[in-house]
Amino acid sequence: MTQKSSARREALMGELYGEARRYMAAYALFNQAVADHLGLHPTDVQCLNLLGLEEGPVTTGRVAELTGLTTGSATRLVDRLERAGYVTRERDAEDRRRVLVALVPRRTAELGVLWRKLNSTWGTMFDVYSDAEVALLIAHMRRTVEVSARQVERLRGGDLDRPAGGEPAGGEPAGAVLRGPSEVPVPDAS
Repeated sequence: MTQKSSARREALMGELYGEARRYMAAYALFNQAVADHLGLHPTDVQCLNLLGLEEGPVTTGRVAELTGLTTGSATRLVDRLERAGYVTRERDAEDRRRVLVALVPRRTAELGVLWRKLNSTWGTMFDVYSDAEVALLIAHMRRTVEVSARQVERLRGGDLDRPAGGEPAGGEPAGAVLRGPSEVPVPDAS
């Protein structure tokens, strides 16, 4: 890579990290506004979102997996959603010892109305992109989900010195400042 293209890449990456910080903050604030509107906790809203992607009722253990919460925290989350009328607990017909968490269709339909009102605006945002650009955005979002899951493991495991995925940290130039999606690039002082 030439010095000019290296400088251009660094400038682009700096801009990308700044916009990523704004993007993540905007999403967190939007999620909080949706939660406030519904009278829920932001994690509860995301749990409902994830449960809607499942093929049917799930165990509380699966809720814990989906949300990254401990089983105790997932149980409290399900308790809140049950009190709010968004989910029910039901016995598994195949294994009566298991309890499944199921979405309440009427409440899911109410959420659908809210999302349709909000999504019409979001949907028009993509009108300016070609199919190839939309495919790139999809690929980016899938990779973001994968990388985020690994980063959550690192944070919860308390091993931030271990690179994500456990691979060796090679490839970074000496003195390079590693940047995450929410950090502003910091020039090396050496």
